[in-house]
Amino acid sequence: MLRFPHALLAALVAGVLHTASFAPLEYWWLQILALAWLAHLSWNAGPRRAAWLGGAFGFGWLASGLWWLHISMHQFGGLPWPVAALAVALLAAFLSLYYAGALALAARLRQRNPAWHALTWSACWLLAELARATLLTGFPWLASGYAHTEGLLAPWAPWIGVYGISALAAACAAAFAALGRHAWQPAAVAIALLALGQLLPQNFTRETGVLRVSLVQPAVAQDQKFDPERMQAHLEQLTQQVERARGQVVVTPESVVPIPAAFLDPGYVQRLEAVGAQRPVLLGTFLGNSQDGYVNSLLAFGGAEPYAYGKRHLLPFGEFIPPGFGWFVRAMSIPMDDQARGQHQRAFAVAGQRLRPLICYEDLFGEDFVDSVRGPEAATVLVNVSNLAWFGTVMVLDQHLQFSRMRALEFQRPVVRATNTGATAVVDHRGRTLALLPSAQAATLEAPVQGRLGETPYARWLGALGLWPLLIAALLPLGLAIWRRRR
Repeated sequence: MLRFPHALLAALVAGVLHTASFAPLEYWWLQILALAWLAHLSWNAGPRRAAWLGGAFGFGWLASGLWWLHISMHQFGGLPWPVAALAVALLAAFLSLYYAGALALAARLRQRNPAWHALTWSACWLLAELARATLLTGFPWLASGYAHTEGLLAPWAPWIGVYGISALAAACAAAFAALGRHAWQPAAVAIALLALGQLLPQNFTRETGVLRVSLVQPAVAQDQKFDPERMQAHLEQLTQQVERARGQVVVTPESVVPIPAAFLDPGYVQRLEAVGAQRPVLLGTFLGNSQDGYVNSLLAFGGAEPYAYGKRHLLPFGEFIPPGFGWFVRAMSIPMDDQARGQHQRAFAVAGQRLRPLICYEDLFGEDFVDSVRGPEAATVLVNVSNLAWFGTVMVLDQHLQFSRMRALEFQRPVVRATNTGATAVVDHRGRTLALLPSAQAATLEAPVQGRLGETPYARWLGALGLWPLLIAALLPLGLAIWRRRR
């Protein structure tokens, strides 16, 4: 066993390497190896040492994977960069507590049999992932299962979803760590699970026709977006892009019009309505009023009937202020920092397809919108609109695209993405990126998308039972471990 300082450093480095398994590098196999190394380091550790190892791994992983958050706080929020860097470090440290607790629990319930301990260890990891995804409104960015949009575990996505894959990856990692204890049976089971994934049925949805989409990417710099002197020029650029679009529907990014729709010039609205008379336009703007609050929305111009979609799953600190943090959010002077939640969740019908909007990181919460992809009137295309210009263009754009690809795999639905600075893309129902605009360039992506209808096994049980089956799958081995220890 390594001395504690060396083990702690090794766990921290493993966490940093873990980040390389996600986009843009996507070394999916490294995710399993990094977790296997963590399982090896913590195998014989007591609860306190295991907690420190889990925390160090989580900190290295999340700090290196979320470093871009400091851009929004420093460059656009005006905080001194040491304060912004400290804020990111504190967030990573807080999120790492989930993994510190998971490894402490695994150490507390350690089994003498390596196979049983590998099962207990992976159950604790799954419990941590579920807790991070759901508690305090949830923040599942870079959940470990997202590393497997490619590779041997990807075929499991339509069966068990991203958190199920997180559990499988952790089980494989712990099984390979058991080889260091001269136990080959767990590794054999892990290899069998990896092989089984290649044999699983994958065809659960059917084609519903082709829709031609125009995905607008204005590439407006975030520090210029709310500048009154430049706003008119940006709105004119947007209108020209919309007017030149050739698709059957035009999709614009989140908050591409950064003022409430009620304050738009009537002449500007008329131009959008003129385009909408030829092809529907989904405009990112804000709806509501000062009394009830403003909602981050997509407003349709054109279409068979009036339509608006309002974002429901809001981003802490950016779209709603957690209790006690008003001073921190106010210090950054974020526009529209305390928004209201939307209510309208139905799909938008156009040209025989049904489009289900998802605004920004709403597409990380498949459990929130799974009902939209079930039944005969289900959405045939998922539409993600976002504005990640707050966070630069390095790493964050690739990460969010990878999350959309996982949703495509889970529900076997195409995902089209219209963003301000990237990644504007078309993803098919197999999670493959078919078309992609260069980041930070003003352009419109004209592309066909094949709609799909049908339910994957994951969509069926998630819609019926939520995440409870995964929680039970985590708790059952832990209950069994407690029973075995008492015996």
